[in-house]
Order: sequence, then C-alpha cells, then structure tokens
Amino acid sequence: MSTFSLPLFPLSTVLFPDGVLPLQIFEVRYLDMISRCLTEDSDFGVVLLTHGHEVRSPQGHERFAAAGTIASVHDTTASAPGLLQVVCRGGSRFEVLSAEQRANGLWVGEVQLIEDDHEVRIPSELQGAADALDRVLASLHDVPQHRWPIQPPFKLDDCGWVANRWCELLPLPNQQKHNMLMLDNPVIRLELLHDVLDEHGLITS
Repeated sequence: MSTFSLPLFPLSTVLFPDGVLPLQIFEVRYLDMISRCLTEDSDFGVVLLTHGHEVRSPQGHERFAAAGTIASVHDTTASAPGLLQVVCRGGSRFEVLSAEQRANGLWVGEVQLIEDDHEVRIPSELQGAADALDRVLASLHDVPQHRWPIQPPFKLDDCGWVANRWCELLPLPNQQKHNMLMLDNPVIRLELLHDVLDEHGLITS
C-alpha cells in the first residue's frame, strides 16, 4: 500500500471514522494548515496526544500515537480575528510511519492508510447497542441539526458505525478509545462497547 505525506494535529481526543470534530483554531501553525486544506481541498490527520500540550509551549515537546484518523474540513467560521471555528468529519484510519516537526511547529507525517471496516450487520445478541443509540438520536430532535454530535447518514445496522458512535459518546479514557479505534474487527469493537453499555444499564431487554 502506498504512503503519502499528511499534516498532523495532535489532540487530547480520538477522532473516529464518520465522527464529528469541532475545533477552535488560533495557533498560526494550524490556521495555516486549515487555510491550505481549504485552498487545496486536502485533509489533515488527527492523532492522540500522549505527552505535552495541544497548545505549543517552549517547555514541552509533543508526543503522539503512531496512528490516527484523517479529518476533512466541512465548515469554518471566523468568529474573531485570528480565531477560526472549524467542523471536521472523520475519514479513514492511518498509521504514522515517520514524522517531523517543521519550523513553524506543524507536524507532518509519512502515513499509510489502514483498511476501512467492512460493513457487518449487527448480530441479534448485540442489537441492544443499536437500539440504545437509536434512542439517543431520537432525543436530539429539539437540538439544531448542525449541533448534533452524530451526523447522518445513520447506519444503525452496521457494527463498526454503531461501535464508533458509542466510543465517541461514552466517557472512556482516551487510550481506551484509541485502542478501540485500532481494532480491526468491528464486531469485537461492538461487543466490548455492548458490555460497557450493559454495565451502565443502558441496554434494555
């Protein structure tokens, strides 16, 4: 599989495929990155920050997970000079083969795509997780759609999609979310999430 260069954004969050990621951009390195993405119709990669801070400081050095998710820019709003509100959507996962930090502080990685989840219909024993997510979606009807944490198309019959949405919604530790992201079997991912939902009484019989 071929490799390519991708600007990286280390964040204290995990982006999943088809996920929604709102960002507030004010650092020059990321304002430039978003501007380039818009001009060139290109993407960037979100990787989990494991050491250091999201905002660059002279004292700290950023370290991040060696895999992440491609983010595409879907909406931008300049709310103030030097401040940009951005809404991104998650795409394919990738592995970081190498990375270097440029003079302006932006990380750029040589990455390779990870195969997308295959669509797998939800088995009957895990249907409770999809039903619970359907109830969450129904509860959003009074919220303006652009503020929904989950955006259509809804794939409530697909293991990977349902599991990914629960990974975003549940207050799991970031490292656990990243481990879930990297599982290559969407059924196992959903099984693990189903157990968590059951423990919290969110699965109804």
